[in-house]
Amino acid sequence: MQFTVDQGWIEAVVLASLRIVAFVIVAPPFSYRSIPVRVKAILGVGLAVAVVPTVAAGKPPLEIGPFIAAACMEVVTGLALGFLVMVVFSAVSAAGGLLDLFGGLQLAEGYDPGMQINGATFSRMFQIAALALLFATDGYQLVLLGLVHSFGAVPLGGALDLSHPAQAMIQSVGQMLVSALQIAGPLLVVLFLADVGLGLLTRVAPALNAFAMGFPLKILLLLLFVGTVFVVLPSIVSALTGQAVGLISGVVG
Repeated sequence: MQFTVDQGWIEAVVLASLRIVAFVIVAPPFSYRSIPVRVKAILGVGLAVAVVPTVAAGKPPLEIGPFIAAACMEVVTGLALGFLVMVVFSAVSAAGGLLDLFGGLQLAEGYDPGMQINGATFSRMFQIAALALLFATDGYQLVLLGLVHSFGAVPLGGALDLSHPAQAMIQSVGQMLVSALQIAGPLLVVLFLADVGLGLLTRVAPALNAFAMGFPLKILLLLLFVGTVFVVLPSIVSALTGQAVGLISGVVG
C-alpha cells in the first residue's frame, strides 16, 4: 500500500495555521490566559484545514527560503489583525479604568495575568463581562469569520501592506478613547456633579470638611449607578464586534 503526500497542501495548512494561531494569541476573547495554548493551537490547525481547500487549492510547494519568508509574513499578518481587534475591545476596560479613576478606586489597581491588563476593580470587571458576552452572543464567530475572509484578500504567503494596519491602528486608538468616554460618560457626569456639590458645600460650611466625605460618597454613587452601564453592555460589545470585523476587512480589503 502506498501513500501519497501532498506537500503543497501541508505547506498551506502550516502557513494558514501560523496566521490563525498568531491572531488568536493576541485577539480577544481567545487571548485570555485561562484558555490553554494547546486549545489555541488546535483551533488554529482546525480552521486552517477548513479554509485551505478554498484559498490554496492546487498551490505548488515552496522552496525552503520562500517558505520561511512566507511563514514570517503569516505571523506578522496574524499579529497585526489580532492587535487591531484587541485595541477595539480595550475600550471596555478603558471605560472601567475611567470609572476607577474618578470614583476613587484607582488605589486598588493590580495586574491581572489572566486578562493581561493592569487595572482596578471596574476595569477588570468590565473586561471579564466583555469576554463573557463575546462567547454568549457568538461574537467570537464574527471575529473568526473576519479572519477567514482575510485569506481571500491576502493569500497565503502574500505580503500585507503594512501602511494599512498602521493607519487602522491610529484610527482604532482614537475610536477606542471615544468609545470609552461614551461608555463611562453618564457615570462620569454623575461623579463630576458630586464633586461640584461637595465643593459648594465646603464653601458654604467650611467646618464640615465635606471633601472628607467625597471618597465614600463617590464610591456609593458608583456602585448605585454602575448597573446602568451593564444593562447596555451587550449592545456595546455587539457594536465593537462589528467595528473589529470592519477594521479587519478594511485592512485586508
